[in-house]
Amino acid sequence: MKIFMIGTPRSGANLLRLMLNELPRVAAPHPPHILQRMMPLMPNYGDLNKRENFAQLVEDVCRLVELNPVSWEGVTFDRADIERRSRRRTLMGVYEAVYDAMAATWEVRSWCCQSLANIAYLPQIDAHFRSPRYIYLHRDGRDVAVSSRKAVTGEKHFYHLAREWATTQVMAIAMRERIGPNRFFSISYESLTSQPELSMRQLCKFLGMRFSPSMLEFYMSDEARRAAESSDLWSNVVRPIMAGNTRKFLHEASEEDIRLFESVAGDVLTALGYDLARIPRGPSRMVSNEDIGRFETENRRLKEEALARTNVEHLIRLERQANLVHEIRLRGQMAPPDMRAIV
Repeated sequence: MKIFMIGTPRSGANLLRLMLNELPRVAAPHPPHILQRMMPLMPNYGDLNKRENFAQLVEDVCRLVELNPVSWEGVTFDRADIERRSRRRTLMGVYEAVYDAMAATWEVRSWCCQSLANIAYLPQIDAHFRSPRYIYLHRDGRDVAVSSRKAVTGEKHFYHLAREWATTQVMAIAMRERIGPNRFFSISYESLTSQPELSMRQLCKFLGMRFSPSMLEFYMSDEARRAAESSDLWSNVVRPIMAGNTRKFLHEASEEDIRLFESVAGDVLTALGYDLARIPRGPSRMVSNEDIGRFETENRRLKEEALARTNVEHLIRLERQANLVHEIRLRGQMAPPDMRAIV
């Protein structure tokens, strides 16, 4: 079974991944974000029916995984084996082959990819994989915004965060309606943290697997330890679930930020069952071009501040993958025009 987690970062995906990873029949490694990083680079590879082009793609995807901030324990990639495993000479084919090789090493048949950004590629995923399952994890967008401000990457101003969060949820809701409950499971961060056993039992039923009490003891696993050691942002995963870790925006965000978020994304908050705290239901606030200009300037400043306060070792780990992506991009720019054709 191929399982794809979708949603918005800072919604508890690492927590849910570690809980799923405790199931004896599922492998849920830390995500190298293969599609998010590689899909924009595909024009650089030219015709993948050419052996040398496809071999280069396999090499680059394997290197991307090998440079992941949290390593895939015990997994080594034989490039020829990945080529053989690829059902199609496409990025999706290599993506599947890499995860299949990992699952074989971990001696399981089902795997879960935690890359929430895959929501942008659901049509391609659904076309390539055989009856994939989706887990849509959502969290109150205002708490997502508060948490996102502490992250290394990503948007930082509440205006940008509200737009990004709302867009992602709308995409997920539309996909849920199209796919149906047999292959699409929705779970909120709030229910996951307040009723973890019930939430996991419901998820296991959806997956057709037996609930394991060890799912609630994820924080004792080696995988949790490796994740916590790789970044301060994931330090909580080596502790039991914090049941009260919700509605933090009420004391960590300004009145202005809360009002702005609810003005931009209030209808989506309401659709997902979250109460508005500062504005009544109704039309969204009109944001002028002058406002957006100010928000852009502030967003850039906040991003610079986030980088400045980030642990140097964590930045180095992130830069390893970023440097590979940059290398691939430069390689494509130097290639002949016919090698840069979109496949």
